[in-house]
Amino acid sequence: MKVLVIGGGAREHALCRSLSLDPDVTALHCAPGNAGIAEVAELHGVNALDGQAVAELAAGLEADLVVVGPEAPLVAGVADAVRDRGIPVFGPSAEAAQLEGSKAFAKDVMAAAAVPTARSYVCTTPEEIDEALDAFGAPYVVKDDGLAAGKGVVVTEDVEAARAHALACDRVVIEEFLDGPEVSLFAITDGETVVPLQPAQDFKRAYDGDEGPNTGGMGAYSPLPWADPKLVDEVMATVLQPTVDELHRRGTPFSGLLYAGLAITSRGVRVIEFNARFGDPETQVVLARLKTPLAGLLHAAATGTLATFPALRWSDGAAVTVVIASHNYPDTPRTGDPIDGLADVVAQDAPKAYVLHAGTKRDDSGAVLSAGGRVLSVTATGSDLTTARQRAYRAVDRISLDGSQHRTDIAAKVADEAAGA
Repeated sequence: MKVLVIGGGAREHALCRSLSLDPDVTALHCAPGNAGIAEVAELHGVNALDGQAVAELAAGLEADLVVVGPEAPLVAGVADAVRDRGIPVFGPSAEAAQLEGSKAFAKDVMAAAAVPTARSYVCTTPEEIDEALDAFGAPYVVKDDGLAAGKGVVVTEDVEAARAHALACDRVVIEEFLDGPEVSLFAITDGETVVPLQPAQDFKRAYDGDEGPNTGGMGAYSPLPWADPKLVDEVMATVLQPTVDELHRRGTPFSGLLYAGLAITSRGVRVIEFNARFGDPETQVVLARLKTPLAGLLHAAATGTLATFPALRWSDGAAVTVVIASHNYPDTPRTGDPIDGLADVVAQDAPKAYVLHAGTKRDDSGAVLSAGGRVLSVTATGSDLTTARQRAYRAVDRISLDGSQHRTDIAAKVADEAAGA
């Protein structure tokens, strides 16, 4: 199978790494990729948002499968353009991707499918914003209706900060605050059959102790030893399958990766948001534990044959990923700084720990430089969360990037609790 992956972040590096280990993959391509992906795939300089250009590239490569990683190309209709060329593609249509592209659309689908979620108001005027904020009270949850790369949400006790964020958005969803821990659950679907992956938890706040601003994600771990063993079955029955069924009923079947961001509240499971693609950094830990070869799974979703696909196989161990971010992230990050120590991780920690590139590039001399806010995802596996954490942070310590930042407490609490149990 010849596979083309679209995107250039750590999520796409995780996808490419797993695909490169799949014996059925005979050729692996990525557009546009990054410095790390270049080590496992052939890179192509194409605009990931240009559906026709992506389709032309896929056709020229005689790709058997195209995997669209990020949300923006999906919402822009890149998967549609590839499908129109008769090439199997893993990723929803632009219409179905509105499940992520518009929070108001997602709320409408959830209401129709009786999916449990937070009560909310869709607001377009200052008057509607004030009424919604008054109705719910603190803490205030304000979400930009459109794509915001995981950073369009403000949760605050400060009504003025909430109002300022709402007024800065063309259309905004204001909803009740959901208490309880958050869980990310991915599911592979071909528009009818739904196959859940293993749950993960990510860390959105920039600093230790869940302090600081929201980010795209500073780390993640899987599995969740504290979660109810029946959680996946419950979410399948009340969230994932009903959502896929409702979109199919509307004539906009969702094929690809359906990501449910969940709150485990005192009143039960509630959906915080849907995404239409693999989440970053949760993908890094979920794929690290998946033993089933990835290409066949994604191809089955792209070709409508998931119903006959064998049950997924998982490792019994754990995985932890720690994000190394640029100076000043998540505000305007500094880029162009050299990254040292990558070879040391390969030499001393592989294969139990490895580095997935997010915002990186090579200069003319071949040196790897920072090229984004989140620069690297250092990922490690182990027999348990404590071992995986130790390996991940040992590898983090080998890497040098001037002014960089990372959280030191990824999975610390749950690892300690699991060890104590």
